[in-house]
Amino acid sequence: MKVLVAVKRVVDHNVKVRAKADGSDVDLNNVKMAINPFCEIAVEEAVRLREAGVATEVIAVSVGEKTCQEQIRTALALGADRGIQVETETGVEPLVVAKLLKGVVDKEQPQLVILGKQSIDGDNSQTGPMLGALANMAQGTFASEVVVDGDKVNVTREVDGGLQIVSLNLPAIVTSDLRLNEPRYASLPNIMKAKKKQLDVYSPADLGVEVTSHLTQVKAEPPAERQAGIIVADVDELVDKLKNEAKVIS
Repeated sequence: MKVLVAVKRVVDHNVKVRAKADGSDVDLNNVKMAINPFCEIAVEEAVRLREAGVATEVIAVSVGEKTCQEQIRTALALGADRGIQVETETGVEPLVVAKLLKGVVDKEQPQLVILGKQSIDGDNSQTGPMLGALANMAQGTFASEVVVDGDKVNVTREVDGGLQIVSLNLPAIVTSDLRLNEPRYASLPNIMKAKKKQLDVYSPADLGVEVTSHLTQVKAEPPAERQAGIIVADVDELVDKLKNEAKVIS
């Protein structure tokens, strides 16, 4: 079984994100970049399926500028067998990413596609469901457990009411939640081996996709700073301030 895993290049989750002075975008100068954490979980799940003898090949794919090859190499160091980059000049919106991934799915014909449920930069949580609709594949989102059983995959989903188990016919799409697994660290020997693994580069034209934008980013600005707390003398003063200053009670 061939498994395709999508990975995205994002600002490292440990870095404090800052907006540019003109508010046009996030400042990425000299900022550490990494694989989106949910994508890293997706890679780990695919590698575990191969180690269990369920999958035979794991392919890591990323959409973006040439710099995203760094994240593909990281996925290869974590255990993916080969990589694919769809090179675009700038960042693209979820619908375009879904169309490009659909082109890769058509070329590779994987039985299972695993993506992170969302990226920590846009937080859209759209690419997986959009890919499912475009490719006409069954999908299980927000997965906390994935079990392949013959020509089906059973996905335990985290929903508002608790857990939901869905059984999907392969080929299928799964998006990983935080509790699906704990990703491993890439060892130095595997990092060196990853440099020699196959990495193919496609253009959107190779996949028959025209890159167009339907969204416009208006502004990027930091959240309002929290005001310092105060100490009140008694309950009456607390109630008075909640009612007349904060206006959170009536």
